[in-house]
Amino acid sequence: MSQTIEEVLEKIQGRDSRFANEAYLFVSEALGETVRRLGRQKAPVGKRHVSGQELAEGMADFALDRFGPMTFQVLKTWGLGKTRDIGDIVYTLIDEKVFSKSESDSIEDFDDVYDFRTRFLVPWETR
Repeated sequence: MSQTIEEVLEKIQGRDSRFANEAYLFVSEALGETVRRLGRQKAPVGKRHVSGQELAEGMADFALDRFGPMTFQVLKTWGLGKTRDIGDIVYTLIDEKVFSKSESDSIEDFDDVYDFRTRFLVPWETR
């Protein structure tokens, strides 16, 4: 019997409440959008792989498109402050069998992909 996303998030929150449910849902949406933007949505399931760096970059673009100058604050409110946080969410969802990974994937793929302040605040300060 498959769990609903709500049941999965309730289970996750019961043991680790660092990130809001919205953060998990947004990372999941960002993954789908990243696959689409990279042109992999029509590839067979095993060929749609997105690396940690690609997902972090894709999530940044998706967040900026969605939230504009509020991106940094929205992500901060959800508990996200560095790209490793994205990886922590991804690997939690992998543990829950929501996402999958390849043999070459590692949580370290999400380390220091970019600085949140630089990526999400600086573009708006220079306008």
